[in-house]
Order: sequence, then C-alpha cells, then structure tokens
Amino acid sequence: MTFEQISRDIQQRKFSPIYLLSGEEPYFIDKLSDLLINTILNKEEKEFNQSILYGLDTDALSVESEAKKYPMMAEYNLVVVKEAQLLKNIEKLESYASKPVPTTILVLCFKKKPDKRKKVFKLIAESGIHFESNKLYENQVPDWIIKQVTHAGYNISVRDAGLITDFLGNDLSHITNELGKIILNLPEGTSITGEIIEENIGINKEYNSFELNNALGHKNIVKATRIMLYFGENEKKHPIPLIISNLYTFFSKLLKLQFANGISGKELASFLGVHPFFVKDYQLAAKNYNRNKLIDIIGILKEYDLKSKGIGNNSTPDGELMKELVYKILH
Repeated sequence: MTFEQISRDIQQRKFSPIYLLSGEEPYFIDKLSDLLINTILNKEEKEFNQSILYGLDTDALSVESEAKKYPMMAEYNLVVVKEAQLLKNIEKLESYASKPVPTTILVLCFKKKPDKRKKVFKLIAESGIHFESNKLYENQVPDWIIKQVTHAGYNISVRDAGLITDFLGNDLSHITNELGKIILNLPEGTSITGEIIEENIGINKEYNSFELNNALGHKNIVKATRIMLYFGENEKKHPIPLIISNLYTFFSKLLKLQFANGISGKELASFLGVHPFFVKDYQLAAKNYNRNKLIDIIGILKEYDLKSKGIGNNSTPDGELMKELVYKILH
C-alpha cells in the first residue's frame, strides 16, 4: 500500500492490527506514526490505552506484553515502538504476529530496511501492513515539493522547487521545516517565488549551485565568474568540496547525455536522473561541450577536489582555486 492509501484508511478509521513502517526515509514513517497516534485514541483514552516504547530501552517480550493488554473504556489499545530497528530479539514477536490481539494496534517504526527473509517480518506482512519508506531521488523531490505546497494552499514553479532541492537535497524533513518557515507568514494562495525563498531560507536566487550550472552550461563566462567570486567571498556557506561535488554531478550527466542516442522525453529524464522540466537545460548545455571536453572537465574536477584538500596545493586559497576551476572548464 502507498503512503496516501494508508493515510486515507487511517483517517477513515480503517485500522490494521499491526503496522511495520520501515525504510531509510524517516519522514514518511514519522508522518504515519503521528497520524496513528493522533487518530486512534482521544486525549482521555490515551492515559490508560497508549504505550510509546523505544527499541533501545525495551525488548520483544515487553512489547508483546503491552500488546496483549485489553483496552480500558476505549475501542483500542495502542502500542507504538519507535526506533524498532534497535529492538532486542524482534524474532520473539513471531507468535504475536501470527495471531495479533484484534483490539490492539501495534506500530513498529523500523528506520532501516528489514531482512524480509526473517519469519517475523513475513508474519507481520500477512497479519498487518508493511509500508516501505524509500528515499526520494533528487529528480523526484521538485514534484514532491510542488505537491506539498499545493496541498497547503500555495503555488510554486518547478524551477523554484528545483532551486530548493538543489540547496537542501532530498532531506524531506529539512525541506518540510524550511517550507513551514516560508508559509508561516504568507497569505494563502501566494506564489512562493525565488525572492521569497531567498528571504526565508537564505538561498541567494542569483548566486547558487543551480545558477552556476546554468551559467557554465550556457558558457556564460561573466555570470559564472561572478558566481564563483561570490562563493569565494562566502566560503562557509559555499565550501569548495560541495561546489566541486555539484559540478561533478552536473558534468557527469552532460557526459551521460552524449550516450543517450534515441532516448527522449520522460525516458531521457529518467536516464539522466533529472526532473523532466530540466531536460532542455541539459540538452542545451550538452551542445556547448563535446565528449572529449567533458572527459577533460571530469579530470579537472578530480584534480581540484584533491587541491581543495591540500594535495598538490600548499598555499592557494579556495577562492583562487574556484576562479582557476571556472577558467579551465570554460577554456
């Protein structure tokens, strides 16, 4: 079942006796566990019928003991195990998982991938719901941001969602917190623009990795140099290893595009690992760099990555390294 399907069922009070919420993306696990906690019992019922346990501080037998309790003046007994991946002897829940108490809802927040070969996880999947919370790829994040912003009653363009992604990556909890800061003081229906993002998150809409890639892709020497000068003057916000990593990803995708004969549309976006909206930007940039030049650039980036770490460089400051790097990429 998807996140949306499970959320809808919970809101309609269609509960499962066991929820295994597992995976490497904590955001969806936390959202579902919070929704269960806030939906199943009211405030008065929670005092006697809700147990919040932590995997590091408990064991499977204690969890089973709590789960076998019957509710007092409530429909359900709720047992939530946070950080369940740290639970001692989770295999000992096999007996309970094979025949769960119908008036108990057991929620296991397992923030890693479980070993599906283990019998206990197979039994849980048979008796209840196993939701796998996977990390979103960065090319999926702009659409996710747009969906979240739209759901909250606001608007944002794909490009500005891409700007946030470029700055914050695919940490959904961090993105959610930053979006919350933006929305807090905006009237509903407002469009979240680059100016608003810059003011609230601190992303400079003109001087960022997103715009650097664009400038280099279009061989705009003046703009690329200006951005690198800004980065050199603000090294704490823009450390050179992070800049080089971003450029390596960008030029690697341009090189990959050189081998994309016959691929187009959404397939090309998937092949490159970018949002479909940005494919044209990559196609335009690829026209400015042939295959041999891109291979040279990859080598230059590796060279300057080592220099930024002091290997083959004893005294050149990062700001000067950045200027040298841009010059060698563009010439």
